[in-house]
Amino acid sequence: MIDQLVLKNRSYRRFYENDAIERDTLEEWVNLARLSPSAANLQPLRFFISHQSDTSDVIFPKLSWAGYLKEWPGPLNGERPAAYIIILADKNSPKPAEYDAGIAAQSILLGAVELGYGGCIVGSVKKDELSTALSIPQNLKIMLVLALGKPREKVVTEDMKDDEDIQYWRDESNIHHVPKRKLSDLIINPE
Repeated sequence: MIDQLVLKNRSYRRFYENDAIERDTLEEWVNLARLSPSAANLQPLRFFISHQSDTSDVIFPKLSWAGYLKEWPGPLNGERPAAYIIILADKNSPKPAEYDAGIAAQSILLGAVELGYGGCIVGSVKKDELSTALSIPQNLKIMLVLALGKPREKVVTEDMKDDEDIQYWRDESNIHHVPKRKLSDLIINPE
């Protein structure tokens, strides 16, 4: 079962924008992050939830989408995320929060996939501009932005061939292909 959730948890970049996600659902997903492991149990993460179009309209232009798809400008109107969760970290935490942010993002996205939603972890963010625009307290820094919604695109994984590039791509049917290294290429100590 977990393998199916992980397989469905792709980086979706096009959504049914008008298929709303209620705040209660977003809070349930943040609760999954709250319950996840934290380095030294410091729990330095905080979350900004956006499910209303006026706030989402502020967030969207501060994000960059799909670095390997150079000609693609990002989701069009009607394909943009229905909601966002911004993962923030307390700047005064005695330990870096990068690992916590990654664990939290995965927990949230697995919760989303379980309910038929999908998302994309966006790390390419105009963080200072977004912090100012949303009046994020100065003691918090943006770690990641999760774009969320009902997926409007098909994303497939496929084993890489030995000489294949790692870059994801879209075919003529607009199916998003994600090459993955073979398991045998990742385990360095064969029996």
